[in-house]
Amino acid sequence: MPRPRFKQRCALCKKNMVVMYTSRQFPICVECHMKRISDPVTDPKYKEMFNIPRDFYEKSMFLRNIKESFQRFGSLTENQVTAFKKAVDDLKNPKKKKEDQETESPETTTK
Repeated sequence: MPRPRFKQRCALCKKNMVVMYTSRQFPICVECHMKRISDPVTDPKYKEMFNIPRDFYEKSMFLRNIKESFQRFGSLTENQVTAFKKAVDDLKNPKKKKEDQETESPETTTK
């Protein structure tokens, strides 16, 4: 059963509303979050990984959180790196809905 969602004001700017999924989530709007992660990445190992379009960061809170973690701690775990890459791949190549796949497949007729 899906959890109820509610709106709360951004904790930083106090003007934008944020859709909250859990009470443990920190209420931060996309604009404020993008300001926090706007610092350039200098580590050559991670520089290429974080060099993705800004739209991806705006769409995905998960990607923003991973980049913020890197900026706070200076490194990421292997699981964080693989999950980040998988999320970017999913945004680059969105999966078609099951309904779309069914309508595109050729219909077979039996005689």
